[in-house]
Amino acid sequence: MLVAEDEQHLADLYTDYLAEDYEVLTAYGGEAAVDILHDDGVDVDVALLDRRMPDLSGDKVLADINENGCDCRVAMVTAVNPGFDIIDMGCDDYLVKPVSRDDLLDVVQRLLKLSEYSEKHQQLTSKKLKRNVLKVEKSAAELERSERFERLTGEIERLESELDEIGEDLSIEDVQRHI
Repeated sequence: MLVAEDEQHLADLYTDYLAEDYEVLTAYGGEAAVDILHDDGVDVDVALLDRRMPDLSGDKVLADINENGCDCRVAMVTAVNPGFDIIDMGCDDYLVKPVSRDDLLDVVQRLLKLSEYSEKHQQLTSKKLKRNVLKVEKSAAELERSERFERLTGEIERLESELDEIGEDLSIEDVQRHI
């Protein structure tokens, strides 16, 4: 987790909220957040960004994340009431301060679930495409005799089941909004 917040007491509070369950990196401004994100040894799954930071705004940190292909989910945690500009912003969620410990934990858990859903959905799509090619190119008898095709079919069924379970944890709006 990355917490980027220029107000040190809030950054430390958010870090404390999350540190019981997650490894948290804290940046006391946008430039520090970008430095952390560009560190090759650091893998960030979720970034919580304040929108208004004097050195580099959360909007600019988000733009950097999107431009550089950082594979993390992003929630803006800010005092800025959302406008229609958030539609095209490229963040996954938006929390308006003040936020509680439960608010932060809920958004982090939801974003991690969405990442898992997206990853499994991508795996499922790839496996289904391979299955479909084999169904077109191979005879039914060849498919029946193939242990590898049987294994592929089992993997597809397993992924479909896992996606159903994850989907039950998320509202359909979350799934549609974030993939």
